[in-house]
Amino acid sequence: KDISRTETKTMTLMTYQKITVLVPRMNGNSNPAIHKATVSAPTNIACIKYWGKADSHYNTPINDSLSLTLDQSDLRAVTTASASLSFEKDRLWLNGSEVLDAAKAKRFRACVDGVRALATDKIDPSTNQVIVSKDDWKHMHVHIASYNTFPTAAGLASSAAGYAALVAALVRLYGAKESYPGEFTAIARQGSGSACRSLYGGFVAWRAGGAKEDWSDSIAEQVADESHWEEVRAVILVVSDAKKETSSTAGMSNSVATSELLGFRAKEVVPKRMKTIEAAIEAKDFESFGMVTMMDSNQFHATCLDTYPPIFYMNDVSRSVIQMVHKYNEWAGEIRAAYTFDAGPNAVLYTLDKHIVELLALVLKYYPAQSQDLVGDYVNNEVLSKEALEFELDSSLTEAIEKTGRVHEYGDVKMVYCTKGGPGPMTLDASSEIFDFKIE
Repeated sequence: KDISRTETKTMTLMTYQKITVLVPRMNGNSNPAIHKATVSAPTNIACIKYWGKADSHYNTPINDSLSLTLDQSDLRAVTTASASLSFEKDRLWLNGSEVLDAAKAKRFRACVDGVRALATDKIDPSTNQVIVSKDDWKHMHVHIASYNTFPTAAGLASSAAGYAALVAALVRLYGAKESYPGEFTAIARQGSGSACRSLYGGFVAWRAGGAKEDWSDSIAEQVADESHWEEVRAVILVVSDAKKETSSTAGMSNSVATSELLGFRAKEVVPKRMKTIEAAIEAKDFESFGMVTMMDSNQFHATCLDTYPPIFYMNDVSRSVIQMVHKYNEWAGEIRAAYTFDAGPNAVLYTLDKHIVELLALVLKYYPAQSQDLVGDYVNNEVLSKEALEFELDSSLTEAIEKTGRVHEYGDVKMVYCTKGGPGPMTLDASSEIFDFKIE
């Protein structure tokens, strides 16, 4: 899909206030032209994990990966990209705070320069006159502001959403056009690898590439759009909203250097799993999809344990969720829920719409809110949470789970999101702009 042709939506600016920026008048007497575009982009949660770089310069992976792009109702990054001849330098704000020297950062530059190189003339739709020629864009500095509606660096793919929003906003700002299919995703993965998958909706594969010297074949491809398998749901348990101790970049580097299991996984295991899961998605086979998703999550964390020194992204709460899911599936006689954990302790539980109330009832029983009065702040979906609280769990199921030693612990989970698959980046209207430019 062409991400430069995205649906325009109106969204509220959450709790973030607009950023006021003073802009000098051009030549002292005229209002400077400021060109702006605001875009929201989704996070994605991998079913087949990306872990390990093949080439750190191009930020390419040692294996293919596959994810589901999540709905943006609660989890998204919003970015405003602006350009003007009156801007004195490139500047970046994240979550309300300016990032000093961001203009010199490799990832930021790769995205800005990469998209700007594909810029086209900006045309006034009413007069058909050229407002900005494609060559003029390179003389303008950019101001970028972005915020996440969910915890940053806590294992919820915030960087994927952030860099996807950056690239999508720049594409919109510059009217950029790809010179080959998937080029925008190749630019996004130079910001954050998994960001390339957030440029499309539904189920998305990131092909590792490597046949081309410049790695231009390391791109994302949509496997199935968000309307293909609409019954799939995700229940996200935020076990920790704190920044993780070992960043993904550092963890990958150590794993590639020290884990023999990682190399075997990339060469022998992942190619087979990609075929299995793509076939399962096509056939809407949740049994197969769920099994390969859980097995790949387990193996990803096994490679982290095989790294020297070992990396621990999951914690005791994470492991208790795994036990709960397996007991639930054993009791059901089928796979009704499938867990996956990225580089963090937070659990993502995939299920189908027909089972989500039962699964959420389990979650609320064993990972409850402080009180039923606080469930509205604990679960993002008030209707589902009410149904789950009223749902009567089978006694044989709860007995099986309690044999694992799980008790009703308050505070182990900070927040629960109930969501589903969704579209790629969306262009927002002027009411969602993050900047408030004041002309001096």
